[in-house]
Amino acid sequence: MYSLRTSRSFGLLVSVLLGASAAAQVTVTEPWVRATVPQQKATGAFMQLKAEQSMRLVAGKSPVAGVVEIHEMAMENGMMKMRQIPGIEIPAGQTLALKPGSYHVMLMDLKQQVKDGDTVPITLEFVGLDNKKHTMEIKAPARPLNAMPGKASGHGEHKH
Repeated sequence: MYSLRTSRSFGLLVSVLLGASAAAQVTVTEPWVRATVPQQKATGAFMQLKAEQSMRLVAGKSPVAGVVEIHEMAMENGMMKMRQIPGIEIPAGQTLALKPGSYHVMLMDLKQQVKDGDTVPITLEFVGLDNKKHTMEIKAPARPLNAMPGKASGHGEHKH
């Protein structure tokens, strides 16, 4: 027999499963954070984001930073400028690269130096087409100050 109580339980189960699947629809690959020098108060986090459905990266947080913002670098009047933005669209089925000189996650008010080889936990917050927020925890290894995008600690470049 199908009752209102069963219906509510089923609805709750479906909404929990849908929420979990929406978070799983974003894949994060190649995350890394640029290592810092002593007393440096900010650094960038970089990664590849891919979403099954259109999503928007809107925020982040990390225990190593007092403030985490979404930033972009862009040319304005012949000068490269960095600014905070409210979010980054991740088109369905496409990979969005967060990389130096472009979109990135900015970790500011650092609580300590981020050293080469450290692992930096970052919680990313996404908003789906349903306007629901979904979070994902990543662990990004710190790379040396002179690390270039696509170079993974001496393993050379990996091209797709």
